[in-house]
Amino acid sequence: MTIRKSTQHSLPGPEDTHRFQTTNGITVLSRSNFNSPSIIISGYLPAGSLFDHDELLGVADFTAMMLTRGSQSRDFQGIHNALESCGANLGMSAGAHTASFNGRCLAEDLPLLLDLLSESLRQPSFDPKQMEKLRTQFLTGLSIRAQDTTEMASMTFDKILFAGHPYSRPEDGYPETIQAITRKNLKDFHRRHYGPKGMVISVVGAIKPEEAVTQVQRVLGDWENSSQPENPVLPVFHPMKKSKTQKVRIPGKSQSDIVIGSSGPKRLDPEYLPASLGNSVLGQFGMMGRIGDVVREKSGLAYYAYSSLNVGIGPGSWEISAGVNPTNVRKAIDLIKTEITRIVANGVSSEELADSQANFIGRLPLSLESNAGVASALLNIERFDLGLDYYLRYPDLVREVKPEAVLKAIQKYLDPDKLAIAIAGP
Repeated sequence: MTIRKSTQHSLPGPEDTHRFQTTNGITVLSRSNFNSPSIIISGYLPAGSLFDHDELLGVADFTAMMLTRGSQSRDFQGIHNALESCGANLGMSAGAHTASFNGRCLAEDLPLLLDLLSESLRQPSFDPKQMEKLRTQFLTGLSIRAQDTTEMASMTFDKILFAGHPYSRPEDGYPETIQAITRKNLKDFHRRHYGPKGMVISVVGAIKPEEAVTQVQRVLGDWENSSQPENPVLPVFHPMKKSKTQKVRIPGKSQSDIVIGSSGPKRLDPEYLPASLGNSVLGQFGMMGRIGDVVREKSGLAYYAYSSLNVGIGPGSWEISAGVNPTNVRKAIDLIKTEITRIVANGVSSEELADSQANFIGRLPLSLESNAGVASALLNIERFDLGLDYYLRYPDLVREVKPEAVLKAIQKYLDPDKLAIAIAGP
């Protein structure tokens, strides 16, 4: 396997990426970049919405968002002032599997940023006034979501595709569940799920890897939580056996949004890369691939039309999305189905695949030009156990994919007779 010299030194690899695990279970990933005076910290720990009970859906995200709104050492304004005094930032949120954090500062301000991170993770105050302000923000967001055709089509698609599976639930909950969450719920969730076990933090920028580890250990090395549970086991996912359509009516809208698709591979499935390249041809490359060409450019039926492959630890989704005039919903769906049928029958041409492969390889160095891009890439390596040399191997992995492998992946996941179809509009 060869590595092109033009990208060898710009891509993170085992020679310039440091991985260290603390005695209390935190994995630290670090890569130096002294061309910039700044440092990015990014990470996650297993405290996502998979732990939410149905009646308190949204408590994981609510907890994460409260962490930077006051600690036992500083109130909300104190944290804000400390960050603003040095031009730094720090934010937290939660997804299905993990709670995540991201921060940025100048190299000399890293000790302060890590102090604030430690205070937020370990000693949040859950100030009642800040909690109610955040609750109001959540409820406002959910009200906006209920009137957003794009959001409602996407949420309805997940409900159809992942029926009976935790992935069918919106991570930000529903108005009634957000209203039901108490301060005790937040404190209980934090006490049980926040701790060093399973935590990963990447530190990228103007700092030596050894110093990055020292700084992380200084603020988090003595953190313990014996009550942290094991990650929940995802239930078996059952793919759809026949197509199902569900409509959400939102009066007064001038646009309908459509999401059509099926399940997709997990990130570590062998079909992941062939399916990704197939998805590029179907609805990403150029003017949004075949879908964009047929539905938007040639037929003029859609304001936008594209496809996306969403993958992670559990089952993924393969989605085709379009925004159309409400009178064109049926025509757009029929055209999308036709394109799905065509790619399932014939796959992609060698020329289409070569174009997408060149795109995948060419955009990789661009995505890793910034410290934030590298930090995200290091977390991706750790989350899926890809190996520190993954991005050095990546160009060859992409080149090795053949049209036959793409066709096989497409035929495994896309079936014109087994589609989830969600429509939101007037």
